[in-house]
Amino acid sequence: MNVEEMYQQIILDHYREKHHSGLRENYDAEVTQVNPSCGDELLLRVHLDGDVITDVSYDAVGCSISQASTSVMTDLVIGKTIGEAQKLYRGFQEMMRSRGTVELDEDTYEDAIAFEGVAKLMARVKCAMLGWSALEDSLLKATEDSPEKAGSDLGADNNETKEESR
Repeated sequence: MNVEEMYQQIILDHYREKHHSGLRENYDAEVTQVNPSCGDELLLRVHLDGDVITDVSYDAVGCSISQASTSVMTDLVIGKTIGEAQKLYRGFQEMMRSRGTVELDEDTYEDAIAFEGVAKLMARVKCAMLGWSALEDSLLKATEDSPEKAGSDLGADNNETKEESR
């Protein structure tokens, strides 16, 4: 089995057995993301303890890439601080936008490295980013709604900057 086949298998495994799938109560923020180009839909909930992500749950309808990427993302960010999760998001986003020229560190990104091949398929980048974008939005929402949790990279100043750049 070559590396590309192994990466495809990782994506299929996460699609078939989605980690942290199914909505759970006790959440600090809930967001919906839709990819209009292919119809993928995601409802994601995040639960924080201070600035540590203690749970991410979701309900998704869509392609194997969007659902597998969300599954992988949940494994990576649960137990991390908001700042650590944001750093993971930025690295994954950079790789996905690179058209396959940026590689992820396997020790840091674990199964997410399987999406390096997807980055070469521009039509599928939005699919792979769906769960990650929902995570980013949910963390922004959670910290907006609860100022005591905003002690990380996601303070009010960042929210204003993000809104201005849209």
